[in-house]
Amino acid sequence: MASQNMDPAAASSAAALKGNEPGGSAPKGSVSKRLQQELMTLMMSGDKGISAFPESDNLFKWIGTIDGAKGTVYEGLRYKLSFEFPSGYPYKAPRVAFITPCFHPNVDENGFICLDILKEKWSALYDVRSILLSIQSLLGGVCVCVISYCLLKPSNCLSYSNI
Repeated sequence: MASQNMDPAAASSAAALKGNEPGGSAPKGSVSKRLQQELMTLMMSGDKGISAFPESDNLFKWIGTIDGAKGTVYEGLRYKLSFEFPSGYPYKAPRVAFITPCFHPNVDENGFICLDILKEKWSALYDVRSILLSIQSLLGGVCVCVISYCLLKPSNCLSYSNI
């Protein structure tokens, strides 16, 4: 009888959270809720040159895009990134990597990004939007460090000139 008095909207949202996690455990449910909120915030932000959406029906894996900033060697380029969110998100940083090859001193051969907010400076206050904007800013900040990188690895200068 108690189920007759339950708010249908509350019942459907509770069922949706339980449906994504075996046993309907609360931690994954709260992560799902946070990621859904972040998706809405990102879609409503109107930020140019960044986007991200869940990969198929898996809310814990996203594909993001970043457009190269104007006035940089990355202008006119679009990069795809993968996001993998741990069950401890937002208290643990997501794993973020370039899918599209990106030549940059802070990006390794496997696409992983050396960015303090994805490592030791991570805070639960960061979200997908702030990560994308930080990576976009990182790409826009290339100057002398690229030249130094080329001097250390001359074979990469050819890759750089093809950007």
